[in-house]
Parts: sequence; structure tokens; C-alpha cells
Amino acid sequence: MSHQTAMFRFTLGSDQSIGPSDLKRLWSRACGTPNVSVGRSQGLYPADRPTYSLYAPQHLENLPEVEQRLRRMLEESNLRASLIPAYHK
Repeated sequence: MSHQTAMFRFTLGSDQSIGPSDLKRLWSRACGTPNVSVGRSQGLYPADRPTYSLYAPQHLENLPEVEQRLRRMLEESNLRASLIPAYHK
């Protein structure tokens, strides 16, 4: 398995969440590879929204297309995500 790095981070609307299995399936479909992982971290305060991180192989190809698919899939899932690229172009 190749080394994975964070590709995107995002938060969801305050009334939304997604489970790790569902998020991993969505992320895997967006990337076109099963070699992905996901993470979730809570902010310092209970009222802080969690931040979700999406990991993939370092040399994932066509990142702009992956990002476009990811945004579309989040929208189709009715998830209001503030998506932030975590990779360096």
C-alpha cells in the first residue's frame, strides 16, 4: 500500500454528519480507487463542528477532476460541505 496524504478537509452544516463507512465509500468513488481512508476530528469546544479529512495516495492523478466529482457527490448527498484542498498544487 502506498503512503497516503490528506487531500481534502471539510466541515458540514451544524445539523449534518456522515458516518465513516459512508464517507469512505463516497471518497473512494470520487477518487476511483479503494486505496483511501478518512478521518474525523472534533474541535476544542463542544460547539465546534468536526473536521473530516480525506486521505489518498500521494500521487493521485487528476485532482481537479476528483475534486469536482467529490463536490458533486457531496451535493447529491444533500451535504453542505465547506471543502478545503489540503494538497499542494
